[in-house]
Amino acid sequence: MNDTRIAEENPVLMTEILSLVGKCESIYKQKRVFNRVLALVMAELFAFGRHTLTQLLLTLGLTEEDWSAWYRLFSMQRYVEEATSAVMLGEMLCEAPEEAPFVVGVDAFPVPRESQTMPGTGWARGLRTAKFRPGIQRVQRFVEVSWLPTMDDGYSRAIPLRTLPAFTAKSVPCEEEPRTEVKAGLEILEWTRKQMDKKERSEQLLMALGDGNYDTLDFWQGLPERTIALARTARNRALYHLPPKDGHGNRKYGEKAPAPCEWLRKRKGFCYQDIMIRGRQRTMRYRLEGPYLRDEQPDIPLFLIVIGGGRRPKGSRRKQYKPCFFLVSAVLVDGEWVLPLPIEELLAWLWQRWELEVAHRQMKSGLGLGEKQCWNQYATIATVQWSLWIYSLMMLAGYRVWRNQCGPVPLGLWRVIPRRWSFNTLLRTIRAEMWQHPVFRTTWIWSRDNWAVNESLWDNLFNSILASARV
Repeated sequence: MNDTRIAEENPVLMTEILSLVGKCESIYKQKRVFNRVLALVMAELFAFGRHTLTQLLLTLGLTEEDWSAWYRLFSMQRYVEEATSAVMLGEMLCEAPEEAPFVVGVDAFPVPRESQTMPGTGWARGLRTAKFRPGIQRVQRFVEVSWLPTMDDGYSRAIPLRTLPAFTAKSVPCEEEPRTEVKAGLEILEWTRKQMDKKERSEQLLMALGDGNYDTLDFWQGLPERTIALARTARNRALYHLPPKDGHGNRKYGEKAPAPCEWLRKRKGFCYQDIMIRGRQRTMRYRLEGPYLRDEQPDIPLFLIVIGGGRRPKGSRRKQYKPCFFLVSAVLVDGEWVLPLPIEELLAWLWQRWELEVAHRQMKSGLGLGEKQCWNQYATIATVQWSLWIYSLMMLAGYRVWRNQCGPVPLGLWRVIPRRWSFNTLLRTIRAEMWQHPVFRTTWIWSRDNWAVNESLWDNLFNSILASARV
């Protein structure tokens, strides 16, 4: 069975993608603008080379047409990112159960640039330099929030929800005001919370997963209502016990608690929990302490999760896991501070934050994130947001069709069936389905006979050949 046979039996991925794009049609006032958006979506799926706007137009075969209207789609703000993200959030909420928290991950990612005059670019640590000898590189910094669907057999996905620029004050001036990574993340979380309330999900909790960059006073104090967070913290973080109930009325802190790393020296108190992670049972050694108060933050109690080191599975390059420490928002129930979720669920979600890093790699290597070189102050941001939306369309469609299963597997190619579908499997199946569509069959020649008759049809494929050249 090949990819073509798979597409004939299950031509559903393109149906889901077109349905998601069609629900965004009401955002655009002019039909022709929406048609250009739909055409560029198809070009993104079928571009075999670089994903620059010029290469996408070559993929569409628009070699003799005026391209200025296509460039104005981003430079004149005709691609409405916020409204498009609101539509995607509504579709994600349809797939998320109301009784469980809506789990998202927040993280920043750099977009490499070469120009020193492109709006929003600034100097940052080199992405391809060694740790022992770091260099510098021109980048644009963005912050994105991704939805993490309900885990199935220890698997989840990072489906981008929305992204905002986080340009520093020293970056090249741009229309967007400078903002820190934490501020950009809080803006997206607050927007997500408001959209959930509008869609009658006000009772559902919003849980955000973040790395150590979000363990700041601004982040914990700026969390929206009915929002909890789980962020990695430093090993020497200053924590304090809650003030005693019979203490002085002006006292805000109790006794100083041990630093997170000091709990590693105590043998007693650690617990063991079996967690299903990516289809395998893993035993995690942890301890739960608290509630504590963070330094200069006396009104927000937090729990401390200490995860001890352990051995990695056989075949791993590194032999052991390093200890790590996390802070979790505490909720007040019947006058007592408790965890927002059972500890086994929190431990399982800690592993899933890595899906954001996987998504960033796939967007940059598979969809050409950051390859659209735009010097317009609006287009330089909108093109990055566009690439994340394309990735979100594909991943949400794949999740709706296959969930977290392995997806279609061509027989005879793999000796071991994969545990879940990959981004390459998704993209390959989408292209196979498009080749089966009647619109695309005019340039898909099955027979090798009548070469003279088919010569004009083969000429149409020349545009795809040009678009596949990485120039």
